[in-house]
Amino acid sequence: MEELALHLLDLLENALAAGARHILITIEEDGERDRLIVTVQDDGRGMEAAALEKALDPFYTTRTTRKAGLGLSLFQATAVQCGGTLTLESQPGQGTRVVAAMRLSHPDLPPLGDMGATIATALSREEPVELIYRHRRGRQEFQFSSTWLQLHLGEIPLNCGPVLDWVQRYINKGLAELYGGDQS
Repeated sequence: MEELALHLLDLLENALAAGARHILITIEEDGERDRLIVTVQDDGRGMEAAALEKALDPFYTTRTTRKAGLGLSLFQATAVQCGGTLTLESQPGQGTRVVAAMRLSHPDLPPLGDMGATIATALSREEPVELIYRHRRGRQEFQFSSTWLQLHLGEIPLNCGPVLDWVQRYINKGLAELYGGDQS
């Protein structure tokens, strides 16, 4: 995949398909340690040990809509290609945690991509989800919380078009400010 946001979209889709109602996305860029750490943690169904062992195999999936489960294996390949690792932790009934660590300065590190669209897509579903996105870059941080937004919207659902458009713009503007106007 050409952007990290697309890997994250796949992880969000997996979490939502597993019944997650709370998802935390954390991206930490540490220039001093030359590390990029991407974490997605959810409270979905989780996986039994046998499924967890196979989850990184591109030819394994529990979905009936396709015969391959490329998402996690592609994200793992990206992490390894960029001098890092991907770890997967899961417990039945307790959710799943995916952590990818990569060299921030690696020439093959994909760009972040459209995180606003990724978050808006996850919120567009009928089932409500509490989604928190934290992005740290050095000592600065941008944060978005769907709970905070829902509090301000009152009865207006998060998954209506104008709200999703606003979410996408808000997140992308916040990230542009985090990057000092240069989101490369």
